Parts: sequence; structure tokens; C-alpha cells
Amino acid sequence: MSFILSAFLGQQRHSAITWSGDVHHDWGVLAGQIPAGLNFSISGIPYWTTDTGGFFSGDPSTPAYGEVFTRWLQWSTFCPVMRVHGTWYAKEPWMFPEPFYSIIKQYIEFRYRLLPYIYSVAWMVTSRDYTMMRPLVMDFQDDEEVLNIGDQYMFGPFIMVSPVTVPARRRRVYLPKGTQWFDFWTGKAYVGGSYIDADAPLDRIPLHVKAGSILPLGPVKANSSEPENPIELRVYDGGDSEFTLYFDDGESYNYENGEYCLIPLRWLSGEGRLIIGDASGGYCRNLNSLQFNVVLVSEGHGTGASPSGPDYSINYSGRAVEVKVK
Repeated sequence: MSFILSAFLGQQRHSAITWSGDVHHDWGVLAGQIPAGLNFSISGIPYWTTDTGGFFSGDPSTPAYGEVFTRWLQWSTFCPVMRVHGTWYAKEPWMFPEPFYSIIKQYIEFRYRLLPYIYSVAWMVTSRDYTMMRPLVMDFQDDEEVLNIGDQYMFGPFIMVSPVTVPARRRRVYLPKGTQWFDFWTGKAYVGGSYIDADAPLDRIPLHVKAGSILPLGPVKANSSEPENPIELRVYDGGDSEFTLYFDDGESYNYENGEYCLIPLRWLSGEGRLIIGDASGGYCRNLNSLQFNVVLVSEGHGTGASPSGPDYSINYSGRAVEVKVK
């Protein structure tokens, strides 16, 4: 197994996206990408990616490559930059037979749904020197068990990602101590500080959301120019939480002159209250009325990548509003 790291000492001073090089397409190379990306990120290079499926790719018509590509793309959904690039064979989604095509399409749509979260975390990178792709040791320094885990990580402050890098349908996942964890796909809650055998059918990458999270998800759409409205706010109870939604025009550098909009979100677990604060920033004048669909996640409720039926809907025009969810 080998792969190239396309950067150099001092890369941190350049605001450039970095990728792992022209890699091959087998399981071993895929497994090596995860610790490579985590090491890049912890060294102060927040925007890193790979050639999804390998630059030197396999034949999409073969089941063996279809599975490798599908697992790679699932993981790429939770990289700072998601991209497919390569040679030898075309890798458009429709080049893959079922069931791979439907799963690939599902995760591309899922990435679009994650954009309010990803773009807001990107603002944390810009404004707070944050890192989007976070080795577990960054957030759980008091848990010695995470020190040598190189194939799980936090994607932003709320989502723990456990990529599947072998042809299997389950994988062992460690849940860091000090908090509860919710299975994103089922809503089942687990106590931290333990290992579990997580289900990982071909259409599912193990994802666990930290208790006390407020996870914003946008609508399914065809491109990023379509409005982020409505926004689903999934609340994972078990602790207080804060998160700031960030918007700008998505194209220019005007955010450097204050042309952005910040919407603070706060969850008070003991009181069961969600507070959506006053919007601030020059771009807020371009903010039309937003619909927030609030979902208090529980087992079987508010789960999976598709939009959920809301527990409460809020029409928000920039002024603070709160709702008692429980």
C-alpha cells in the first residue's frame, strides 16, 4: 500500500485545498486515507480530500470496484471537501449498476443536506482556527482509549464518523466516554466509554451524534445555489449545546467586509428549550423568512438522511424566538 501526500512543510501558510495524491482504488489504499487525512488536519491543514474511488480507478461495471467506490464515497461525504476524480474509467454515478447507483445518489443528496452544518463549521475554521476533520484525541483528551484510534473521527463538533474500509457489513466502533451517543440511523442511545459492533449494511456508514447536539440539515436539492430553506434542526438531548448557523452569498469575498449572517442556536436540556437568537451581520438583510423544522431525536424518530416530520415548525425572520420541545 502506498499513496502520495500532495503538500510540503509550511503548507499551512497557504489557503489551499490539499488532496492525498493520485492513489489506487483498492481496500488497503482506502483504509490508509483516513489516518492520512487526520494527520493532515491535526497539523493545521483544515481542507483536505482524496480522489474518491482512487485516481487510478476500477471498472464501475464490476461489483468488486462498485463496493470499494461506494464505501469510499460514503466516507467522502464526511470529508472537508467531497470530490470524485480519476482516470481509466468514467465514474459518474449512472455508470454504476444497482445497488451502487442508488446508494451513491443517496449520499450525494445527503451531502447537500449537510451543507448548513458544513458551511457553518467552515466559518468556525475561518473565525476560530477550527479543524473540520478531527481525530478523537482533539475532543476527548481525557479518554486514553482514543489515543491510538486512527479510523474514527469527529466531523465538526457533533458527528462521529466510522468509515468502512473492508468488505464487511459490521464494524467495531468505540464511543468516547463522558457523553451519550445517538446512532444517526436509528436514534438508539448508547453510553460512552464502550465498544459496540455497529451495523454497516452497504447503504450505511456508521455515524454517531454526540448527546447535546443541534444538527442543522437543509433540503434535498440539485445544487448549492438553491436556498437553504427549510432547515431541519435535529436536537439530540443529553446536555446543553450551542451552535451558530452561518450564511453568506456563497461566491464572493464580501464576507471579509461583514457581509455574512450569523444565527445563534442554543439548547437548554434541563428546561427542554431551544432558543434561536437574533440574526447578526450585514448579509442578514438578504435573509428571507426561514422555516426551522425542529425534531427532538429519539429511537425511531428524527433518524436517517431523509427529512423528518417536525415536532415543531418555526417561521423565523431574524428576531429571537424560542420553543419548548419537551
